[in-house]
Amino acid sequence: MDKIALTAGTLYVIVLLRAGGTFALGWLTGAGARRSRFAERISSAKFLRTERAIQRWGAPVVAVSFLTIGFQTVANFLAGSMRMPLPRYLPALFLGGAAWALIYATFGIGLFEVLGRLFAERTALGVSAVAVLLLTVCGVVMYRRRRAAPPSVDTSPEES
Repeated sequence: MDKIALTAGTLYVIVLLRAGGTFALGWLTGAGARRSRFAERISSAKFLRTERAIQRWGAPVVAVSFLTIGFQTVANFLAGSMRMPLPRYLPALFLGGAAWALIYATFGIGLFEVLGRLFAERTALGVSAVAVLLLTVCGVVMYRRRRAAPPSVDTSPEES
């Protein structure tokens, strides 16, 4: 249990620094955009309504974003660039970050312990398990990229 608590605590500090830093970077980027040539575009009524909605309702999105893969950074950056007030942002950061740290600490430690035992007791099986895992990840990535790529169009003239 001590191992999980130590890992969760370490991951919690890391996620607070990383997500808080992303929020601060978003805040600075938004402030810079408001002083740039884009200031006119981002002061439209539609943009301001969107900004107010994010400021008011964005905290639950930030908290839930920690349970997703790949959306955390975007949610934290947007919360910063749209000037979400700190009293709304910080509770979402603390709760979402805690959930993220606990999930990764428990499942992460469990996975590493299983793989460690597998390698110690049956090295060939451990290597095979890692190879299958890597091939599966590569296959999923390739499949997604091919589905996202536009279909190729053959522009060569047809022979009659």
